[in-house]
Amino acid sequence: MRPTSLGTRMPPTPRDADAPRAVRAAVAVLLVAGAAAYTSWALEAVLPTGLSPLRTYVSELAAEDQPYGAFYRAVDFAAGVLVCAGAVVGLVRLRCRSAVPRVRALSALGWAGLVLFGAATAADARLFPLSCAPTVDAACLARERAGLVPATHSAHAVSSSVAVAGALVGMVLLTAAVRRAGAGGARQRTLLAVLVAVELAATVWTLAAVFAFDAGHGTWGLGIGQRLQVLMIAVWLVCLAWLVLVRRRR
Repeated sequence: MRPTSLGTRMPPTPRDADAPRAVRAAVAVLLVAGAAAYTSWALEAVLPTGLSPLRTYVSELAAEDQPYGAFYRAVDFAAGVLVCAGAVVGLVRLRCRSAVPRVRALSALGWAGLVLFGAATAADARLFPLSCAPTVDAACLARERAGLVPATHSAHAVSSSVAVAGALVGMVLLTAAVRRAGAGGARQRTLLAVLVAVELAATVWTLAAVFAFDAGHGTWGLGIGQRLQVLMIAVWLVCLAWLVLVRRRR
């Protein structure tokens, strides 16, 4: 066997060559599993929850006084943990290696946004569940406005806002990083951008509906707006998982 010179690199072993793909596959699986768990609210189509999807918060399905509350809290907690885990691995191992500093920064901050989203979602479900459903329970709403509900209601509002903010940061910045780095195909990049645009519109709708409800002017289709909001997050996570897995560049 001819000896190898010190200046010649040895070819990678199969294990070394497969490791990056294994990491990408792990991130993709975690993100897809988290996205699937995050859409557990869709089961209200077959479960007799008694809550109207047109006017109720998604999180009211997980309220402590609801018949399937424990189930929804458990699945939401799993969704947060799965997305957080996938985003942590993505932040550590899959940050864009582009020579352009701005692209690297967008990628790192985007993954960090998803970490925040996952952690806040898990905390929302495990630590700060609603005790009752204020949009359909007049007594619950009266107690909430009188400050007679547990402190978890206020904490829930904060953690939910943090989760959505983290998701928006992740979606906007990672989509920008993907476009600037030329990752994936043109259709995939366009799809990510469309999903971000719909997410922003759904967020504005949800916020307007929340303000209207708090002011006593009805729900303004609060349930539809928020369900569209969380659906776009889940679909975007699946699309991101696909791009992570295929890892195509121009």
